[in-house]
Amino acid sequence: MSVFESLLQFLSTGTLLGALLLLLVLYLLFSGSKSQKEGKEPPGPKPLPLLGNLLTLDLKRPFDTFCELSKTYGKIFQVFLGPRKTVILVGYKTVKEALMNYAEEFGDRYIGPGFRIINNEHGILFSNGENWKEMRRFALSNLRDFGMGKRGSEDKIIEEIQYLKGEFDKFKGKAFDTTQPVNYAVSNIISSIVYGSRFEYTDPRFTEMVDRANENVRVSGSATMMLYNIFPWLGPFLNSKRTIVRNILKNKAEIMKLINELLETLNPQDRRGFVDSFLIRKQSDEESGKTDSLYHSMNLYCTINNLFAAGTDTTATTLRWSLLLMAKYPEIQAEVQGEIDRVIGGRQPVVEDRKNLPYTDAVIHETQRLANIIPITPPHKTSCDVHLNGYLIKKGTSVLPLLVSVLRDENEWETPDSFNPRHFLNKQGQFIKKDAFLPFSAGRRVCLGESLARMELFLFFTFLLQHFHFTPPPGVSEDDLDLTPAVGFTLNPAPHKLCAVKRS
Repeated sequence: MSVFESLLQFLSTGTLLGALLLLLVLYLLFSGSKSQKEGKEPPGPKPLPLLGNLLTLDLKRPFDTFCELSKTYGKIFQVFLGPRKTVILVGYKTVKEALMNYAEEFGDRYIGPGFRIINNEHGILFSNGENWKEMRRFALSNLRDFGMGKRGSEDKIIEEIQYLKGEFDKFKGKAFDTTQPVNYAVSNIISSIVYGSRFEYTDPRFTEMVDRANENVRVSGSATMMLYNIFPWLGPFLNSKRTIVRNILKNKAEIMKLINELLETLNPQDRRGFVDSFLIRKQSDEESGKTDSLYHSMNLYCTINNLFAAGTDTTATTLRWSLLLMAKYPEIQAEVQGEIDRVIGGRQPVVEDRKNLPYTDAVIHETQRLANIIPITPPHKTSCDVHLNGYLIKKGTSVLPLLVSVLRDENEWETPDSFNPRHFLNKQGQFIKKDAFLPFSAGRRVCLGESLARMELFLFFTFLLQHFHFTPPPGVSEDDLDLTPAVGFTLNPAPHKLCAVKRS
């Protein structure tokens, strides 16, 4: 090859390389400006194909893994649950910013397969759009009409307290499991609001419905159901899914029977409860020929299901934690009882007493904070592209606000991992509100039963501490009482027994 030919080849090769280099520079400039314009996505551990970051997670306690990952990746990071990208929000300031300052953007619900088989996008908890707006609005309006958070509810709770006391009395100070009586009592408050009447604790139809619903709450938080939400094709092989479906079908049949019984005696001039209000609206839409009405049987069933799931397990679980903590910390129990004795004496506690019982109120709040029964809120979904603290979170992304990181935020709580009622008291012993107290979540998806739950916890707890002294079973010391929660969608106390000894 001549020198001339070699030169031509060099020039053509150099031109080609130059052109490629120019294209690369232009691409990097374009992609860089685009990235700067759109914002960068949150950081996170590198995912594996198909599995994502599953091998990194403790599937039984994923919230613990998320808290650890936040130490490396910050308050906003992303993980891949299988192939699905999920953004984790950590700490009070981050969660508040997202759920309250960007309430609309983070207000949708991500509905995975596990929740779809329960609700099929009907009802309130796991629906979106117009269905969610209408069902939530109707539920809030009518639940208030039937006394939720008002005097009507107070009367129902005070009535139910006497039945619960009777159940505790039956054990005559001997050790027993508080789970079922407490669950039945709390469920009866919802029953009286929804159906217009309570049930006897011996009614098998009632007790079996409550037990099945509680089992579904527990099983839905299992590792196998988490895997089902990620890989739905696993469904036919999972006992947990079969358990949930079986319980759903049985409870649906019983609920529809109750609805039909109320329908047979329905009187539009005398509404007994939430179901009557819904049925009256349903009939009105049918008579007017409305073909796209949201007031149909599936929405009624799912809304009832949501009210019982959200209004029974959460409150009952918190109440059981409070009794366990009193047995665990007898000096705190004694201080609560001393305050109740001084302020109330032997009369029936009422909601109005709360302002005069700051220590008791602080103990209830601290129980909710430490028990942390919903460590991760049900998954949210972004309704549009949103920029949060410098990161781009794209429309349709699944988002998990980590409530445990709020309730145990080291920047907000003096002793975040200890049971310390002083978190809610000032130096003068007066009760103080804390902004980082968000056990009911926040924003558009805040728990609609918060006012009722607060009332129930105060009245049940105060009355029970007024009449009983709670201790570990004989031969078990306070130190032996285990505060490690059982795994589930909500964090229940591990199986245990307590003695409810009558106070003289």
